Amino acid sequence: MVAVKGSLGAWILSIGNELLIGRVVNTNASWIARKLTFLGIGVRRIIVVPDTIDDIVNEIKRGLQDSRIKIIITTGGLGPTYDDITLEAVSKATNRKLVLYESALEEIRKKYEQANMEMTKEREKMACLPQGSIPLPNPVGIAPGSWLDANGKIVVSLPGVPREMEAIFEGYVMERIKGTSSMVVVECGFKVVGIPESSIAPALEEADKKFAGIYIKSHPKGHETKGPILEIKVLASGSNREEALNKAKGALNLVRERTKDLEGKASEEYCD
Repeated sequence: MVAVKGSLGAWILSIGNELLIGRVVNTNASWIARKLTFLGIGVRRIIVVPDTIDDIVNEIKRGLQDSRIKIIITTGGLGPTYDDITLEAVSKATNRKLVLYESALEEIRKKYEQANMEMTKEREKMACLPQGSIPLPNPVGIAPGSWLDANGKIVVSLPGVPREMEAIFEGYVMERIKGTSSMVVVECGFKVVGIPESSIAPALEEADKKFAGIYIKSHPKGHETKGPILEIKVLASGSNREEALNKAKGALNLVRERTKDLEGKASEEYCD
């Protein structure tokens, strides 16, 4: 079950051949997924797509047709090279023209002029966005991001360079999507040493069934039979922080209660 039960949904499309051949580790997807989760947006898909126009278009269309999905976030493919085709794909998937945005072009031109570089068609290309988009400034790089409202669904396109993606997301995306979900999400957990994961599994299942709006999971850090160490974590959602915390702590207390007779040592619980 997704972390935020009943929440608005999101897809993350990570675009780039370099991800599929293992040259680059997809840290962007995990970073965005965590941000969305704590904004009350349930991530339902993380998909890695090659730099192929048809593949990107098809996945965007699939996300737009899914009634559970409110937001699609793409990363990668916004640069000046021939294979940077994400915004062209967004345009095709949403039946829009790819148009030159003067405001984005001016920002790009200023950055190259500051570096004593002239504009070229490759550099100008980065200012071409789907018609109706809102350009998202890139404070640490060149290529702007894009925010597009497509018939009630949101398509956000961000650069693939992690520091650029993070800067645009935190500076221009987070505030825009905060109001799309009314849920508050918290994470709590504790560490337990000496209890195998298989022994604690029944308690986790009981907690999952008892508390609505939680996702509880054990994360093994040691060996199941030769020194078990578990990190028990629970994500809980509610209409406010107090409600979410009560669910999270209730679930963890149930696990502690069910395993108190087992030979193990648990740490103090923490909450984010």
